[in-house]
Order: sequence, then structure tokens, then C-alpha cells
Amino acid sequence: MGSEWRGERHHGLKPHAEAKAERLKSRSKFKVWMIRTTTTVLLWTCLLQLTALGQTWAPSVWSGWSSCPPPADVPIHGKQSTSIFINKTVLPPKRIYRNNGYMMVSCNGGLNQMRAAICDMVAIARYLNVTLIVPELDKTSFWSDPSEFQDIFDIDHFITSLRDEVRILKELPPRLKWRAEKGMMYTMPPVSWSDISYYKNQILFLIKKHKIVHFNRTDTRLANNGLPLEIQKLRCRVNFAALRFTSQIEELGRRVIRILQQNGPFLVLHLRYEMDMLAFSGCTHGCTDEEAEELTRMRYAYPWWKEKVINSELKRKDGLCPLTPEETALVLRALDVDRHTQVYIAAGEIYGGERRMRALSNVFPNLVRKETLLEPSDLQHFQNHSSQMAALDYMVSLASDTFVPTYDGNMAKVVEGHRRHLGFKKTITIDRKVLMELIDQYANETLGWEDFSSSVKATHANRMGRPTRRVMIPDRPKEEDYFYSNPQECLQESL
Repeated sequence: MGSEWRGERHHGLKPHAEAKAERLKSRSKFKVWMIRTTTTVLLWTCLLQLTALGQTWAPSVWSGWSSCPPPADVPIHGKQSTSIFINKTVLPPKRIYRNNGYMMVSCNGGLNQMRAAICDMVAIARYLNVTLIVPELDKTSFWSDPSEFQDIFDIDHFITSLRDEVRILKELPPRLKWRAEKGMMYTMPPVSWSDISYYKNQILFLIKKHKIVHFNRTDTRLANNGLPLEIQKLRCRVNFAALRFTSQIEELGRRVIRILQQNGPFLVLHLRYEMDMLAFSGCTHGCTDEEAEELTRMRYAYPWWKEKVINSELKRKDGLCPLTPEETALVLRALDVDRHTQVYIAAGEIYGGERRMRALSNVFPNLVRKETLLEPSDLQHFQNHSSQMAALDYMVSLASDTFVPTYDGNMAKVVEGHRRHLGFKKTITIDRKVLMELIDQYANETLGWEDFSSSVKATHANRMGRPTRRVMIPDRPKEEDYFYSNPQECLQESL
């Protein structure tokens, strides 16, 4: 029995020992798996850090800034093509930099005033090494356009095409967004026409201190001249390449251009003879007494417009009024524009309607507008969105054989500069002060038609958009040539 008991005890212990060995073996396998997993994670993390470090050692620094847009982004101006831009397929590498804070901007003015401001804000954000939030567009101006940035411009292209220069976000990160919503940020209008030292010495300190700085006005906040070459070239890159219109606007714009080109050469007339222009400038020449009173009431109705009492005739003689439709017809005739030329009117509703346009249409019967070239359904989406309508006119103006603005407003200036970038396409910049004297002499019959026409041609012989140096006037930036009308630092042809 003792022998049997010993045998049973021996057989009972054997399975227990084997189970213990199996458990030890399983634990050993788990430890090996944990070590391998941890090692893999560590190696992958190191690889990511090395990649980021490699980009940090080779950032897009001042000396390596891209200048004007590469050929892939240059608008096509051959008549057989209907495309304005060619899509980029290769994204630039991200620029890695230590972020000094966040810059929010609320643009003011019309489309082209905001367009130039956006270019300035990108350059400022790049120089200060801050993160730019996609600009907010003006919704409270005279036009009351509710359009957001992404309703006019291709927002994703804007962000990605500039990623090698500056970090741009659609909105603040969540941890900061609530602060902005509660007004916990520093809001200010930057000083107009400032050079870059102002932003370096005064604005950067505020951004580092408050983390978020909000610019509530952006027009002309950066000087025309005296800036580093890299900044000037970046302003051009944003304007000519990064600010691409939405596919919907571009498609419709191309359709208008195609219709016009099928009928031969065409001239775009930016006839800035709209109610807001006349009311705020006080220019009432050719208007009835009732119209002059209406324009005056409108000017007084807007408290932010400080100039109330205006001498219309004195302002006209100083060349500060837009040409009337009647004056425009006279000037185009004097410049020998063929009366059968297609004349595309790039403007809103002309004040005085058909009565005022009759003098122009009698001389140039082929007057067209986007509203006459397209079906009402084509423009339905753009109704009550003045900036989107202006974007269509902008595209057509760039593609035109000749561009003639009757007033040197923001659209006239920005389109002129863009056409210079496209190879100095013909742009007739009107010398209104000289013209007013000539027109009055012709109207008083003290100057015959031949002499009038010769004088008009001589006056504008060197005002056709050819290469020229930008005028610099120290301490008087408002009187200088506007950077965006002649971005000479970005133009291919030597001056």
C-alpha cells in the first residue's frame, strides 16, 4: 500500500509541474511581445522626430523665399484657351517654425481692396512667424455682401499653396477659440502705410503677450515701398497664385470669356459710374437736380463718411471724379477705338440707367454685360453677392484685349497690376485732370475735333500699361504709385 500511495503521489504531482511550466513559458512570450511592441513604437516615434528635424534644418528662409508664382500658375492669355489657371499638383513642403501667436484679420472694403489686404496680411504673418487665421471678409460695407472667404476664393488652395511660407488655419484651435469668442484677445487697426519695422517692433510684442491679435482694418496697412524684396515678392505670389477663385466662379468666368473671344477682340470698360461712387465722391456733373439731391442725402446717411460738403465742379476739374458715360464715349472716340468693338461693361448698375448710357451705346453699339451674355439662371447664385459678381468682372478684365478704367479705384489698380504681370497687356489709364480741360474746351468749341483727338492721344501715349518705375514720394505714401498697380519687383521685363 505504501508503494501504491507513493506511485499515486508521483503521478498526481506530474500534471501540476507541467502546468506551472506552461504558465512560465506563456509569461515569457508575453514579455517578448511587449518588448517588441514597445521597441517598434519607439523606433517609429524617433523616425517621425528625425523627419521633422530634417525639415527644421532646411526651412524656407528669407533667402529661399519663392518670388512670383511658377509658370504653372501663370494665367493663360492665348485666345484659344479658356482656362485662367492651371491647377498645381505638387504641394510645397511645410515650413516648420516656432509659432509666436495667432493673427486674425477682418478685411474692409470691396473685393479688390480686400484682395490686396489679404496679400499684405500673409506677408506680415510670414515675417512675424505667426499663424494666420483665414481672413474674414467685409459684410457691413455699402454693398452688404454676406460672402465668406470660401464663397469667393478656393480656400484649400490658398492654405496649401502657401504652406512653405506660413501656417494658415481655417479657425483658431479649440483651446483658443473660446477665448476669442469671449473677446479675450487684443483688437486694433494697424497704422496705415507702415513699413515692416513697425510690425517687428510693436505688433510682434503684442502678439507674444496676448497670443491672439485681431486686426479690425486691413486696407493699406503695409507700405508701397522700402520693404525687403522677399516681402514684395510674397505679396505678388499671394495675389497672382494663391488667391484663386472658386471653381464655380472660374467656370462661369471662362464661359463669358469664351463667348466674347468667339466674336473677336473685346475691350473691358470699368465704368465706375455707380450710385455709391457718385454719392461718396460728391461728383454730380451731368446729373439732374433731383439726382444730385438724392446723392447728397445718401452721403449724409452714412455717418462713417466724413466728407459731407463737396464742390462737385471743383473736384471734377482736379480730376477726382470718374468719367461720365458721355465723357467716356468722347475719349474712346478720340483714341480711335473701333465703334464695332465689343465693349464689356465691368460695373454694377449705372446711375441714371439707359438715359445716361445712351450717349455711349450710340457710339459703341456692341455694349455687353455679363447679364446680357448669360442666362438669368446662370447668375442666380451670384445675385445679392456683389463681391462674387465683381470676381467675374475681374476674370473678364484680365482676359480682355484692352482694359480701360474710368476711375483709379481699387479694381482699376489691382487689375492693372495683374495685367502687367501677364506681360504688360494694354491698359489705358485715364489722365482725368488733363481730360477735363480738353473736354470742356471741345464742348465750348474753342478746340476742334482733330486737335482734341490729337491731344487726347498725346496725353495717353505713355499710359498704356508699358513697363515703368513706380513713383516713390517719401513721407507722402498716399500720393505714391500703388504697389498693386505696378508690382515692379515681380515683373519679368527689366525696367
